[in-house]
Amino acid sequence: MKKRFERLDWVLMFIPAAIVIVLCMVFMVLPERAGSIIEMLRVFLGDTFGFYYMLLGLGILVLTLGIAFSGYGKIRLGNTDKPVYNNFQWGAMIFTSTMAADIVYYSFIEWALYGGEEQIEKMGGLQKWAPTYPLFHWGPIPWGFYVILAIAFGFMIHVRGRNRQKFSEACRPLLGDRVDGAPGKVIDLFAVFTLLAGTATTFSLATPLMSAAVSQLSGFPNSPGLTIGILLVIAALYTTAVWFSFKGISFMASLCVWLFFGLALWVFLGGGEGIYIIETGISSIGNLVQNFVGLSTWMDPMRETGFVQNWTIYYWAYWLVWCVATPFFIGVISKGRTIKNMILGVYISGLLGTFMSFLVFGNYGLSQQMRGTLDVIGMLESGVSIPDAILSVFRTLPASALAIFLLIVTMLAFYSTTFDSLTMVVSMYSYKQLEAGEKPERGVCAFWSVVFVIFPIGLIFAGNSLRNLQSISIIAAFPISVILLLIVVSFFKDANRYLRGKGETDKNS
Repeated sequence: MKKRFERLDWVLMFIPAAIVIVLCMVFMVLPERAGSIIEMLRVFLGDTFGFYYMLLGLGILVLTLGIAFSGYGKIRLGNTDKPVYNNFQWGAMIFTSTMAADIVYYSFIEWALYGGEEQIEKMGGLQKWAPTYPLFHWGPIPWGFYVILAIAFGFMIHVRGRNRQKFSEACRPLLGDRVDGAPGKVIDLFAVFTLLAGTATTFSLATPLMSAAVSQLSGFPNSPGLTIGILLVIAALYTTAVWFSFKGISFMASLCVWLFFGLALWVFLGGGEGIYIIETGISSIGNLVQNFVGLSTWMDPMRETGFVQNWTIYYWAYWLVWCVATPFFIGVISKGRTIKNMILGVYISGLLGTFMSFLVFGNYGLSQQMRGTLDVIGMLESGVSIPDAILSVFRTLPASALAIFLLIVTMLAFYSTTFDSLTMVVSMYSYKQLEAGEKPERGVCAFWSVVFVIFPIGLIFAGNSLRNLQSISIIAAFPISVILLLIVVSFFKDANRYLRGKGETDKNS
């Protein structure tokens, strides 16, 4: 037992947890004051330095594609020729480790959130751009953030065999032994706290939808108590999955994908809008391809609408805060694959999942708006909550009660498969040293399972708005983006050294 305690990095475990508890108290006791401070920081980072997020996103996308088709892409992660997981299992774990139920949540409503935006009308109207922008915001650029870090982490773990599985260790080729001191500790503290901020935002956004759905089916009052109860159920589910290690995670991921397909088929076939969904999907993909460079570089310098600052920069930041754990998880499960295979596989499996979600769920909701069946945009403008607006879309489906039940089950599965992978990764962070392939102890996983739900409970009680939750992501993403750049430089330095050494070995042999 003493040796077990000595292996743990107690500073990295308890300082972020303590900060989360303090922030929860502040949000609950002084919600208005906390909100004004958050808004001030959001304007400074998101508005003043918005160009930084935009250039970073486009640059990372180009860089990852360049790596795939260069000599770096031929590097195999690990000393095995056969991947540990088959393509379906691997792709399922990648897609389901991404932002949990937020994908389903935003798929149904994001088009409507753009309905009141002046920019959409200026560009050509709701039918053309409301289904296009979600594909952009959940498309190749944000997935590039995951890909570049998955490359670095996979190389660090499976090729270099490093036993400190932390953000700071990925910076060792650049920072040297300084990662063993204060600089490394600061990097890791930022990483863990940012992960907690990202998960809190996810829980606080999508869990109220589940609460509203459960309330509608069961008759229980839709209250903070019900939402917290759902959070605890989710925590129990993903803790159970982690208890069975990667086998449990793989099983939950596969189950989640099949539930997701089932919900998509229900909406596509049962809603009677199949042709509209297909044609709008083809049009929006074509529109995205035609305008991709413009969307990736347009900054609205005169702030005529503020659309970029309110939405695109928020999404880039939102994906960045999830970069602490998801890319690490992707790197771990990619053993046996080449870097090129991993890059292209992540893009393909990730985009297939997110695009399917937005094309089916989003375009079905848009069809109800455009045909006059349901005025979702008007509901939101009149003060109807986002969860209630989404459920109103479900009530247009046949056997709507069963559809809502399937929504609840699918979201539970998404939460479980995302947070079991996050819990596994942050538990690995908690050790001073952990060999490649070694699993963290169950007690450490249980500790983080509890910590993950503390911050969102505070945010739910404080009644934070969508804008405040977006602001938390933008603020937390800034330091992580700097660390990301350090890791990228470190990867190239270490990979060049590896390739030179491999070339010398090949010549000698």
